Amino acid sequence: MMGVTIIGVRHHSPACARHVGAVIAAVRPRHVLVEGPADFNDRIGELLLDHRPPIAIFTGYRDGARMHSSWSPMCDYSPEWVALQEGARVGAQLRFIDLPAWHPALADRQNRYADADQRYDRAMTRLQADFGAASADALWDRVFEVADPSGIGERLTAWFEMLRGDAAADESDAAREAHMASWVRAARRDGGDVVVVTGGFHAPALERLARDDDGCSGWPQVPSLPEGAQAASYLVPFSFRRLDAFSGYQSGMPSPGYYQRVWEEGPRAAGDGLMADVAARLRARRQPVSTADLISARVMAEGLAGLRGNRVPARTDVLDGLTSALVTEALDVPLPWGRRGAIRAATDPVVVEMVAALSGEATGSLAEATPLPPLWHDVDAEISRCALGPGEHRISLLSPSGLDRSRVLHRLRVLPIAGFQRLEGPWSGSEEVLEEIWRIEDDEMRRPSIIEASGFGATLHDAAMAALTQRAADLAAEPVAAASAVLMDAALCGLGDLTGSLVGSLRAGIGRENDLGSLGACLSSMLTLWRHDRVLGSAGGEGLGAAVRACVPRIMWLVEGLREIPGAGPSDQSGGRAPVAALAAVRDAVASGPEDIDRAAVLAVCRRTWSDDRAPARLRGAALGLCWAMGKAPADPGRQVRASSRPQTVGDWLFGLFALARDEAVDDPSVMRAVDEVITAMGPEEFLVCLPGLREAFSVFPPAERQSLAAVVLSLHGTGTAGASALVRGGGPAPELVAEALAAEARAEALLSSAGLLGDHDG
Repeated sequence: MMGVTIIGVRHHSPACARHVGAVIAAVRPRHVLVEGPADFNDRIGELLLDHRPPIAIFTGYRDGARMHSSWSPMCDYSPEWVALQEGARVGAQLRFIDLPAWHPALADRQNRYADADQRYDRAMTRLQADFGAASADALWDRVFEVADPSGIGERLTAWFEMLRGDAAADESDAAREAHMASWVRAARRDGGDVVVVTGGFHAPALERLARDDDGCSGWPQVPSLPEGAQAASYLVPFSFRRLDAFSGYQSGMPSPGYYQRVWEEGPRAAGDGLMADVAARLRARRQPVSTADLISARVMAEGLAGLRGNRVPARTDVLDGLTSALVTEALDVPLPWGRRGAIRAATDPVVVEMVAALSGEATGSLAEATPLPPLWHDVDAEISRCALGPGEHRISLLSPSGLDRSRVLHRLRVLPIAGFQRLEGPWSGSEEVLEEIWRIEDDEMRRPSIIEASGFGATLHDAAMAALTQRAADLAAEPVAAASAVLMDAALCGLGDLTGSLVGSLRAGIGRENDLGSLGACLSSMLTLWRHDRVLGSAGGEGLGAAVRACVPRIMWLVEGLREIPGAGPSDQSGGRAPVAALAAVRDAVASGPEDIDRAAVLAVCRRTWSDDRAPARLRGAALGLCWAMGKAPADPGRQVRASSRPQTVGDWLFGLFALARDEAVDDPSVMRAVDEVITAMGPEEFLVCLPGLREAFSVFPPAERQSLAAVVLSLHGTGTAGASALVRGGGPAPELVAEALAAEARAEALLSSAGLLGDHDG
């Protein structure tokens, strides 16, 4: 009797794939319906070409509000892949029946075949407790992957009925299930047997929905794209590493390399192969793995399998056996196969190698006749036109041809296309040597990365423009420094139109930004483009000039509102170095930026700040330094140093001063004389307190200038300057250690003296 057979599966399960293949071979249905993007049905024949899995259907979507990318991955043992291949073999009509990947019901998913375990956690937790299984994956292996295959259909039905229970689908799943059910009803009306392969969570609902007659005729309509939206789907090579749950992909099954062996050789041979792979990987890294270790691991795995009720050792049995034999140190984090997600930091290196062996190294490939997107052909043409073959390329930005090649390479970089790496080169036009060095490799991921980037556009220019536009949109709520990085990339890519629109967005964001670090980085980046980038085409731009003018008063307004935090260290005081860096950017803008920056307003804020005891010490020093750098030197710089001589803050104050007015401070002898007087007057304990800040302050100076300062200090103490280089070069104990030792000696001497144990001659 003809009818509908709905098979609920767990995605990427060898047991489910074998069952699907057996059912289709036995029923020889007229229709095979598979959970997958229905808008790909006209091209479903592409999946029957001579590919080598894993591969995926990639969909890129773009409209005025959002951009979305999605993958529907399949490997040799994916039930969906087996259904298509076996269905074609028996002459069935093949159709995908799910909503398109761009549909709002799937908008928050990057892959269609993500697990739904979180939707039935309560039932899964109960089952794990009843079976004594450590994880959902271990439980699945016991019931299906290593169990007797007879009766698997009934077990699958009972499993998913129990897990779904009476739980109502959410709005997204309800929309998907209604659409899939309409395809099932249409296939039933068309006549002949129907086999439906879908995720197990949906199977019980489809059983109920498909029984109803909706009164429609013909096949369902695939939803149309919204007006103005663009979407395209292409096959792309995939890899086991991307498919693995331990890499963060929430697929139906983890450890794809292991389950590939289960599919090809069975669970016992897969366990033996896993042990051999782990031993080979560890030995290649010069880790000792003896035959006795492997025998011990095998015996332990067999014992665990028997204890846990597994017919043959399952994946976790083999892994636990290997761990017991090979891991000799205490584990800092739980074993990764007891949970889902990426491997945690501090995982034992042996365990990391075990997980890598499970993952496998396979990467899929597409048949030669597979259609490719327009971007593929445009990228190929651009690479050929610019002679960008494998190897290192040295490119001068001063020649038109070099600039053209650089822009092509930067567009490839921002998409990003695999195999193009810049080793050296300016990130702005301010560097003296405008030259780049790139390394180009025939990366196996180049082809999939180009296909996946095709969602951005049909040409390299348009795709790079769309990618940067999307980055800018995603950064709408982020600090303006991140947006300025996009601005720099747009300039490097030669996308002048985008540069203009980004400047407008930056000007709007500057007024909302409260982070001085972001504002300082943004101002520095924009000023560099405005001043120097004749090569990149942005020098002197009015939009950039307006953004620079808007950034300066915003920084000064925030600086004046900063107050010292009682008890906080210098790194915690209002962002640590960030305010000083922001004032340094203001200094550069005043010195060489647009002429109509309000210098008087900047000076007024700086004067109020350097005399405000409530402001952080390094900010007061930086404010004084900015005034000095702007030509408004203090009447007596040495007196300013002495006025800021508290051991807790003098180093921070000097850091701010030197960061903003290094040359001016070095050229004025009263500064170093005052610094020497302040430090010489300190006791050992006070010096120990101020030493970290002093070291940070003098780190502003390059080595040659530090040597000159050392000579000045030696001359102040009547010592020859010949030892200045030795002072800078250092050697011996660290200054902090010496200071701590002196302080400890002073405390010991005081203690002995107070106890009358230190005679006059001892002193």
